[in-house]
Amino acid sequence: MAVTAVAIAVLASGRGSNLQAILQAAQAGSCPVVVTVVIADRAQAAALEIAQRAGVPVVQYIDPKAYENRAAFDVACGDLITKHACQWVVLAGYMRIVSEGFVHRFSERIINIHPALLPAFPGAHGVEDALHHGVKVSGCTVHLVDDLLDHGPILAQAAVPVLDDDDDANVLRVRIQQQEHQLYPHTLAKMVNQGFDLIGRRVVWRGGKG
Repeated sequence: MAVTAVAIAVLASGRGSNLQAILQAAQAGSCPVVVTVVIADRAQAAALEIAQRAGVPVVQYIDPKAYENRAAFDVACGDLITKHACQWVVLAGYMRIVSEGFVHRFSERIINIHPALLPAFPGAHGVEDALHHGVKVSGCTVHLVDDLLDHGPILAQAAVPVLDDDDDANVLRVRIQQQEHQLYPHTLAKMVNQGFDLIGRRVVWRGGKG
C-alpha cells in the first residue's frame, strides 16, 4: 500500500544544500514528504531561492530582530508551521538554537542533522573539534531535538573516515556533507514509511529493522 506523503517545514539559515537534497529526493519519489513551508532567519539565505525555484508553497524570511526575544520569534515561526499542518519540522543548516517553548510545542517532531558522530563534538564547530581531537572517523548524525544542544535521541548516523594526508576542516566538511545529503532524506523516508518508538533515549524502528 502506498504511503501518503506528509507535509514538512524546513528551517534554514544558509546555502540550503540539505534542503535541496530533500527536495530532489521528494521529487524522485524516494522520500514521501512534501516541503510545504521553508523559513529562513537570514534574508540572504540561498535556501529561500532554492525553495522558490522548487515551487514550495510558503517561502518566508522571518527577521529575528523584529521580535522582542528568541521565544517570540519562535512563536511566529511555529504559528506558520502549525497553520500549514506540517507534521515534521526539519532543521537544515539552521544556525539558531530553538527555544524551549518551540521544542515543547513540536515535541518529538523536530529533527536536526549535525556534522559529527554525536554524542561526541556537539555545537557549532563539530567538524573542527573532531579534527583537532585527532579522530580517525567522523561523520554526521540525524537526531530528534530536545531542550539541550545536539542532545536528542539519535535516528541515524553515517561514518566518514578522516584521511591523514589531506584532510583539513573544509575538505572534511565537504565529505561529511556528501553523506548528509544521502542520510537526511533517507531518514525522513524511513520515519514516514516505517515509524519508530522511543524507549528512553533509544530509537527503535518499527518492524524490527534498524
